[in-house]
Parts: sequence; C-alpha cells; structure tokens
Amino acid sequence: MSRLSSSSYTFPLWTLILCSAFLIAPVQGEVVVIGSNLPIIASPGDDVILPCQLVPMFDVQGLTVEWSKPDLKPDPSDRLSRVEYVHLYRDRKEVPDMKMASYFRRTELFMDDMKHGNISLKILNVSEEDNGRYRCFIPKLRSRVKAAVVELVVDPNVAKTSTMAPLHPRNFPTPDPQDTTPTNGRSRVPVVVIVVTLLLVLTLAGFAAYFSRIFQKLKVRNKQTNTNMFFLLVPLD
Repeated sequence: MSRLSSSSYTFPLWTLILCSAFLIAPVQGEVVVIGSNLPIIASPGDDVILPCQLVPMFDVQGLTVEWSKPDLKPDPSDRLSRVEYVHLYRDRKEVPDMKMASYFRRTELFMDDMKHGNISLKILNVSEEDNGRYRCFIPKLRSRVKAAVVELVVDPNVAKTSTMAPLHPRNFPTPDPQDTTPTNGRSRVPVVVIVVTLLLVLTLAGFAAYFSRIFQKLKVRNKQTNTNMFFLLVPLD
C-alpha cells in the first residue's frame, strides 16, 4: 500500500515541475524593449542617436514604432488636441503628418537594422529645445515591456562631440525596471503566475488523490477476485 501511495504522488510532483518550467520560460525568454541607463549628452548642433533595442533581437519592420516626449501633455482646454510624435513609423514607412513641426526632417530610424530589433532614433542638429525624455514604444509588441525611455541633455557647455555610438545589441544595457516603461498589466504578472501555479498544484493534488483511491479499490477488488478463484479451483475432498 505504501508503495502505491508513494508512486501516485511522485507523478504529480514531476508534472508540476515541468508545468512550472513552461510557465516561467516565456517570461524569461520574451522580447523586451530597452533603452539607455545613462542620459545622452550633447552640445547644440550635434547629431545624436537615442538608443532603443529589442532584446533578444526581433524583426520589427512590420510593426508600428512610436517616438514621443512623455512629459508633453495635451492642452486640457482643448479636447481635440493631441500630443504629436517626435517620429512615427507605420506600415513600413515614416508618417511625417503626425510628427511635431520642430522635428520635421530632423529624425530618422535605421531602416536596415530594424530587422535586428534596432529602433534607435537619430536626431539631427539638436538644440536646447530638444532637452527632455524620449519614449520609444511598440504598441503591438507581445511583451510585458513594450517601451523604454531615453533622456537627452543638450548642454552648450559640453564640448562638441559625436554621439554616434555603435548600434550593436551588445552595447545596450540589460533591462532595468527603472529605465523601461512597463504596460499596465506588468505588475499583475507575478500574481497571475502564483495563482495559476496554486490552481495547478490543487488540481494535480486532486487528480493524485482520485487515482490513488481508484488504484486502491482495484487492488482490493483484484485481491478478492484472486481469493474467490482460489476457492473455486481447490478440489473438495
């Protein structure tokens, strides 16, 4: 009896381990958007690159990419007003009609590198008016982290230098919750995983108890059957 009980509960344990691995793996291996941990510092007149990359590399040529300034808010007195984009990429091309006038013909993406997940933004001839935080966002990316924020500091006291850093994915920092802008559901993910895991444990425990009772009943029934057969086969004196 103890051997049967032990084996019946060993199976759910291994099943739980395998199912937990499947639950955790997509979270660990999902594509996330990352930016720069440090501000991009430039002097007026510089051409700069605001780094933004998908890790691991993922082709975003067919997705919408939005660059905006999150600190700019629409006019509350005008319900029809909207915050325009610094740069908008949609349907595999730039959409200049929806960008801010001050960035017209001054921004561009690295089109050839988008197939590798590079959505960094190049801004030409920066000025102090370009200071602030910039947000790169992929609205239809199936990920908990669809956006990242990069800060640009244009300081006239900084010597004029080139900010054209190599755009290889190894040059990007690892994702940091303080440097990414998560979706509204991100904070719920650990709770969902815990709830699903608990439900899975309870379900497996129920199945284990159910099958254990069935096996015990079958064992008792087989024992009774064997006993009856024994008496039937034994010749009477």
